[in-house]
Amino acid sequence: MKNIKYLAIISLFGFLGVSCSLEEKSYTEIDMDEYMNNASEANTVLTGIYADLCEEGMYRYNLSCLLQMPTDMEKCEGSTTDNYRIVPANAYTSVQSDIEITWEDINKAIYDANSFIRQLSLNVENFDEDDKPLATVYMGEARALRALYYFELVRWFGNVTLNTDPMYAYKTPLTEMEQDDPVEVYEQIEKDLLYAVDVLPYATDDNLRASNDYRFSKGAALGLLTKVYATWAGYPLYDESKWELAAETAKTLIESGKHGLLTEGIDGDSGYEQLWWNTCNGVWDPTESLIEISFYSPTSTATGARLGRIGKWNGVTASNIRGVRNAGNIKAIAPFVQDWKDRAQDLRVKLSVADYKYLDQTKTKYDLNANTDPNTPARYYKPYDQSLMEQVFADESNSMRTQYSRNLTPAKWDTEKYVKDANYLVDQNLSNVNWYVLRYADVMLLYAEALNEINQGPNATAYEMVNMVRRRGFGLSLHQTGKADLASGMGYEEFKQAIRDERGYELAFEGHRRQDLIRWGIYYETVMQTAQEMENFVDGGSSVYIASRYTQKGKHELLPIPQREMQLMPKYKQNPGW
Repeated sequence: MKNIKYLAIISLFGFLGVSCSLEEKSYTEIDMDEYMNNASEANTVLTGIYADLCEEGMYRYNLSCLLQMPTDMEKCEGSTTDNYRIVPANAYTSVQSDIEITWEDINKAIYDANSFIRQLSLNVENFDEDDKPLATVYMGEARALRALYYFELVRWFGNVTLNTDPMYAYKTPLTEMEQDDPVEVYEQIEKDLLYAVDVLPYATDDNLRASNDYRFSKGAALGLLTKVYATWAGYPLYDESKWELAAETAKTLIESGKHGLLTEGIDGDSGYEQLWWNTCNGVWDPTESLIEISFYSPTSTATGARLGRIGKWNGVTASNIRGVRNAGNIKAIAPFVQDWKDRAQDLRVKLSVADYKYLDQTKTKYDLNANTDPNTPARYYKPYDQSLMEQVFADESNSMRTQYSRNLTPAKWDTEKYVKDANYLVDQNLSNVNWYVLRYADVMLLYAEALNEINQGPNATAYEMVNMVRRRGFGLSLHQTGKADLASGMGYEEFKQAIRDERGYELAFEGHRRQDLIRWGIYYETVMQTAQEMENFVDGGSSVYIASRYTQKGKHELLPIPQREMQLMPKYKQNPGW
């Protein structure tokens, strides 16, 4: 009972810029009474709690790719529910293995965090005085991680058990386990994050940890707490008093001046594009990256390594590129791209949506003018040409639209454009590309949203938050007023829609849209509307957006509690519709 699993230090460790091979003995059982006697040992165990972020049911696959569909901007390839497609189609049941894995991985992560928090609390008084400040920081990290894990659990599964004691499962028979009010879960998340905000340093002020790469900081805790409050204020709890707290928390982060938008990239690229250079090559930059999962490991090429699927599932389709392929299973919704306001001036379109693929040794667009020159280098990247996109949107016949609408993919994790040769593409399923859980731009938009809700209309600060994000997206300086700015004089409803659009443009395919639509209370309606827009775009377009056949209002806002858990815990009540 007193054991905690932690990843053994091998040569390199996955989350902290290193990797852990499953072919080695990667988990070790440690008697907690004989371990965590100093800050170094505590840090070793803490790295294992971070490693939980990299599990299949977490951000390696399910929370980054599989469960994020369908929305109004993304769907899975294909028109059936075969194989993995059953999940993005919302056609699964409570016995779906992917749902079970996500439930299991999140709950395991909570258990690991609880065990660490408990044992550090028991042992810290015996630490040397020089170690105690580090122990306080580690406690803040562990509580922030527990908050993140519970946030994912409650917003995906809704009715769960709140447990902050690792001994709870042993003291309470499964037959007696009950669900807690989601409000109590959110209150615990709030407590943990407020504690983390209080004890953690900003990333740029950290003089305690030897390295804070990909570790929680005060800024990360503030940003996550802002997102928690915004979610709490929406469906299903609708506690609108949390908008005030969301605004106050975001304001604290923004006025700290410790984080900001990336505004300049290497070699003249925009700051927005630099985000994708960084995440594809393991470059940690806490300016805008608040919470980022690192799968980067340039020396790890073994299939069993702790790696992710980023750029494989949600990247640009490629075949026979450096000996592997990218499936590109996530497809962009053509009407979403067509409806992108200011498409001609917004540089984020070309950086977010790919209407090309890598075919053998060349990249070709989806028209018939494929570049098949055998002398073209495998890494050849032709500058973006918007003419094809505009030509397709202008042609109302099916001749160009059918194939186009079925093959658009996210472009942010374009492995052939961004991944340097040193960062191996491991195999057909795995990569070393990192994943952003939370960016500073997300918090800016949440701040604007909160201000609009509080005041029932936008004020100058709300406008400035959105306009700064847009200016960066248009390739302008953050304070360059003009063509990127929203129209002045908007009312509450108009600005609310502008925020919803802007979150789509800025954060496209980054794993936020489904939960945004759910907290706005419009998930079902959006799925149905998207199916109709697909049909309007091209005859038969709705046939490849199969989620409209299965999605039900009041059901698919939550995942089902896995059936095996329902059988083990008879006092549990299944989520509505399941």
